[in-house]
Amino acid sequence: MSDKKQVVDSAMRTVSTDGIPAESLTAADTAGQRSKRSGKEIANLLIRTITPVVLAIIAGGLILLAMGKDPLFFYGNIINYGIMGRGWQQSLVMMTPLLLLAAGLIVVFRGKLWNLGYDAQYLLAAVLVIGFAPSLNAVLPWWLTLIVLTLLGVAVGAAWTIVPAILKARFETNEIITTLMMSFIGVGIANLLVRGPFQDPDVVVPQTESIPLDSMLPYIPGTRIHVGLIVAVVVVLILHWVLTRTSFGLRLDIFGANPKTAMHVGINTSRMIVTLFIISGGLIGLAAAMDMLGLWGYVRSNWNPEYGAAVIPFVFLARLNVLGSIPFVAFYAIVANGGQIAAQDSDLSTDFILVLVALILIFMSIIEYIGTRRDLGQSYLPPGLKTSVAQIFGRKKSS
Repeated sequence: MSDKKQVVDSAMRTVSTDGIPAESLTAADTAGQRSKRSGKEIANLLIRTITPVVLAIIAGGLILLAMGKDPLFFYGNIINYGIMGRGWQQSLVMMTPLLLLAAGLIVVFRGKLWNLGYDAQYLLAAVLVIGFAPSLNAVLPWWLTLIVLTLLGVAVGAAWTIVPAILKARFETNEIITTLMMSFIGVGIANLLVRGPFQDPDVVVPQTESIPLDSMLPYIPGTRIHVGLIVAVVVVLILHWVLTRTSFGLRLDIFGANPKTAMHVGINTSRMIVTLFIISGGLIGLAAAMDMLGLWGYVRSNWNPEYGAAVIPFVFLARLNVLGSIPFVAFYAIVANGGQIAAQDSDLSTDFILVLVALILIFMSIIEYIGTRRDLGQSYLPPGLKTSVAQIFGRKKSS
């Protein structure tokens, strides 16, 4: 028993709780030491999370200047269209699927696993939810139809992760490859369903039948925001509590820190892998259900919002903290919502928003690299570059 406790204690030294190392929370620390560590950790956390966004905005402004555009005009329009007037309501509506997708990715990433099949999980859930909506509306009350369709979306998203999960759990197959392959297959099947059994015969463009407005999710009173946002926020809060205040969250952190240690202390790693993938896919399926039932109401062939690729940088900026992802998702929702019209006003392609996301990812990687070297007590510069700089300034020691 003592050996088992030592293993758990050793594992927990590498496990972080909301970005704070567990070893910094031991009773042996004095109040002053805890305060000093906490202040330093908060400062490092802010640097690593906010600085990439600020640098990306500055770099984006320089790119706009090089293209002969006014960056202040462009960024001002993003704020205007993304927040002012009804813009804030549209941004909150966009946050609904993004929050659930971010939560789904955080769960699996905290277990040091990769679920890159989000496109297929989202699209298959969306197509099946919309495809079965007309027949269910004909026989069930609207509120019961919404519940059934929501559960269907969750089930479809979760089901599409089972094959990669089992292959990873049983044969240690690389989940990056299997989830990507399942994503290609799932996106193709979704398009076939739209063009086949679920196609609306009264429309020339291949798409599903549209859900009547009175059969969709109701709005929050006094707004144009559907109640799916409330569902997303509640799910995020519950998941945050589960990950930080329950034994499952502790087992997940131990598993993510060291799977071999997890096995030694009695955690069923195969079951954990399957569970994490199912939860991740289920949350992505829920995102699709809320998006379809609250906003879109139909699906067109070859349509893919690609929410997953857009939200991944912000998931890591939040340090895999479910609650911490909310402000970053809100930031992206404002930029994506306001940026579409702002790009048109500036005579830019809407793809410039993706350029900003890519810049955030680049600066995040650079700052993470620098921060990691600093944490290890190393120079900010790699050894080769450090030697070159020393030579330039004539500080190289003579041999």
